[in-house]
Amino acid sequence: MTLNSWTSWPLRESLSREGISDARMWIGRAVRAVVVAGLVWITLTGPGFTGWSLVAACVGMAATFLAFRGFFRMTADRRLWPSIGLFAVLEAAAFGFEYGGARAPAIVLWCACAITAMERLPLSVAVPCSTVALGAYAVVSHDNWIATAATTAGLGLAGYVVRLDAEARGNAQRLLAQERAARKAEAESAALTERGRIAREIHDVLAHSLSAQLVHLEAARLLIQRSTDLEADRDQLLNRVVACRGMAREGLDGTREALSALRGEMIPVEDFLRSLTAAEGVRLEVRGEGRALPAEAGLAVRRVAQEALTNVRKHAPGARVDVRLEYARDGVGLEVRDFGGRGKPGELASSGSGYGLLGMRERAELLGGTLDSGPDEEGFVVRLRVPA
Repeated sequence: MTLNSWTSWPLRESLSREGISDARMWIGRAVRAVVVAGLVWITLTGPGFTGWSLVAACVGMAATFLAFRGFFRMTADRRLWPSIGLFAVLEAAAFGFEYGGARAPAIVLWCACAITAMERLPLSVAVPCSTVALGAYAVVSHDNWIATAATTAGLGLAGYVVRLDAEARGNAQRLLAQERAARKAEAESAALTERGRIAREIHDVLAHSLSAQLVHLEAARLLIQRSTDLEADRDQLLNRVVACRGMAREGLDGTREALSALRGEMIPVEDFLRSLTAAEGVRLEVRGEGRALPAEAGLAVRRVAQEALTNVRKHAPGARVDVRLEYARDGVGLEVRDFGGRGKPGELASSGSGYGLLGMRERAELLGGTLDSGPDEEGFVVRLRVPA
C-alpha cells in the first residue's frame, strides 16, 4: 500500500450514491429504517425512561441522527476536521446511551461508526477512528474475550470490505464518465471532420466553377464596355452568357454530386469513369478486382479524373488519352496519360496552380495518399494513389 493511498480520501464517486441501482438504494433505506425504528422502540419502551429522561432520550436520538447525516455530508465534501468532530460527537452519544442504560443503541452506534469511518475517511484517520469505536464496543461487551475479539475483527474487516466495494464502484463510475467524455469528443471530432469534408468538396467545386464563370463574365463586360455596335457583337455576348450558364449548372451538379458521394449515394467509381471516358472519347482500362470504395477515396478518384481530363482539353487539345483504374490490396490507383496534342510540352505543369494540380495533390495528401504529375517522353501523366 502506497503512502498516497494511506493518506488520500476515497474517490468522490465512491462517497456518493452515483452508480448505485435503485433497488439496492431502496433496500438499504429499508434496512436502515427498520434498524432505527427497532432501536427507538427498544429504547423508549425499556425500563428507566420516563418523564424528562424519556424526553432526553428522544432528543439524544434526534441529535445522533442529525450528526450521522452531517458526518456523511462532511465526508462527501472531503472536509476532514468537521468529519472528525462529528465522529467524536457520535462516539460521545454512544457513551451517553450506554451510561443512560440504552445498551442496544450504544452498541449499534459504535459498530456503525467503525464501519462508516473505515468506508468514508482516509485510511490514516479511518483506522484510528474505527479502532476507538471497536475498542469502546469491546470494553462494554459482556461476551467472553474470544467472541469479543472475533466480533471486533469481523467488524473491522467488514468496514474495509465495504470500503473496497465503494472504491470499485467509484472507479467504475469514473471510467464510465471518461468513456462517455471520450465518445462525446469522438462524436464532435467526427462531426467536425464531416463538416470539413463537405466544406472542402463544396469549395473545390465552386472555386473551379466560379473562377471559370468570372473569366467569361469579365470578357462579356469588356465586350459590352468597348463595343460600339452591340447588335453586331450579339453572338459573342450570347456565347459568353451560355458558357456561364453551363458552368453554373456544372458547379451546381458538382456540388450535389459531392454531397451525394459523401452520403454514399453515388454510383460506383468504375461506372462513373466508364461514363466519363465514354463522353470524352477516352480509353479506360480497369485492373484488379473491383470493390466498393470509401466515400472520400471514391470522390478523390472522380475529382482527379475530371480535373485531369479538363486539363487535357485545355492544354493538349486533340491528344489521345488513356485512363487506367487499378484496384490494389491496400488502396486504389488512377492514371491519366495523354499522348501528344496541339498544346506546348510541359504547359500543364507550369500552369498547375490554384485549383488544378495543387488542389488534386492536397486532396490526395489529406487521405494519406500521393499524387504525382508531370511531362514524360510521350506527353503528360497524372498518377493518383489513395488508401481504400
